[in-house]
Amino acid sequence: MNKSEFVAAIASRTGGTQADAARFLDAALDEIQATLAKGGEVSITGFGKFSTSERAARQGRNPQTGEPMSIAASTLPKFTAGAVLKASVAKKKGKKK
Repeated sequence: MNKSEFVAAIASRTGGTQADAARFLDAALDEIQATLAKGGEVSITGFGKFSTSERAARQGRNPQTGEPMSIAASTLPKFTAGAVLKASVAKKKGKKK
């Protein structure tokens, strides 16, 4: 499912317009992004938690030349699925034969 299909599904479920659904989705994603950029986290009970993870600086190798190189430290977005989401996905996988 891509974004436009997702927006259409939200509009269908809520009885609203696709324009409204797109605005709400964009606002939610923008707020999650802004919160993570500030170093915060967003928890949605049952669904999951959006947070950040720190990756330390380290030595690596250039795959083309094999020469050692420094890889800078970085902050990455992270998502941890909640119990309800995990159970829902596990249940769906178990039904397929």
